[in-house]
Amino acid sequence: MAATGASPLPPTPPAHSPLFRAEHFVWLTARVLEQRLFAYHFLNGAPDPVETALDAYRNEDGGYGHALEPDLRGPLSQPLHTGHALGVLDRIGRCGGQRVERVCRYLTSVSTADGALPAISAGQRDYPTAPFVPIVDDPPSELLATGPVVGLLHRNEVWHAWLFRATDYCWRAVDALENSHPYEIEAAVTFLDSAPDRPRAEAAADRLGRLVREHRLAALDPERLDACPVAPGYAPGEHHFPHDYAKAPSSLARAWFTDDEMARSLDHLSAEQREDGGWPVRWRRWAPAPALEARPMVTIQALRTLRAYGRAVG
Repeated sequence: MAATGASPLPPTPPAHSPLFRAEHFVWLTARVLEQRLFAYHFLNGAPDPVETALDAYRNEDGGYGHALEPDLRGPLSQPLHTGHALGVLDRIGRCGGQRVERVCRYLTSVSTADGALPAISAGQRDYPTAPFVPIVDDPPSELLATGPVVGLLHRNEVWHAWLFRATDYCWRAVDALENSHPYEIEAAVTFLDSAPDRPRAEAAADRLGRLVREHRLAALDPERLDACPVAPGYAPGEHHFPHDYAKAPSSLARAWFTDDEMARSLDHLSAEQREDGGWPVRWRRWAPAPALEARPMVTIQALRTLRAYGRAVG
């Protein structure tokens, strides 16, 4: 039991079930962090081993680095790494206390003049980075980086001085969205799903849902992907589906799609499991290690989404 951090173990899933095949894939390919997360989500694992594994990515400045987000290599703390870390802590019920106080101090130190977060600091130039990640000398505030962090902190009822201006920035950025792209919309949804002003969040989500449909930012029919253009700069075939926006039925984005559209989306997600047990990475693959490290993350999220919608995984 100590070797997996899972105690007591649940019944072994049926051979060749999605969960059984995914478990084999995770033990074969995943980093320790994703192994611990898989055990936590699907094998009755404890949260402590997950947090211990996550600590390996934490720096003295309170941020996270060391390729926690696989497309950003090197040791530097970056807002995108730190948002990823908060997502892990949220999933295991540890997004609070001194660990998050340290994170908020880091967020304050790297914020832009308007109190929000850039996606990447200029120091990332010194390390290997995905070619589709822009690095500039004076990076601007990004909803892509700020929205998920602010949403997760509100979701966990964290209150810190940094949050006030960052929340205001998120509202302005969401209200200004006109020509967007799927990952930015995902970031907006994470913010809106936990923003304290629920009526405003619901109204903003309703507008974004119309934008997603009008601009064809979601592939509503997986059998007719040619009807859904890929966003500029995305990899060929890097489509987004309803389940990418509404990862659980409780998300405000669930109202954007009909029951039939969501069912087709989940059917497609289920069918995407590969022969080796893992789910594919849809974004551009630029080096072997990032693609290898990302697939277990994608696989765990696919299983969690299917389970959230009541789909049998094992």
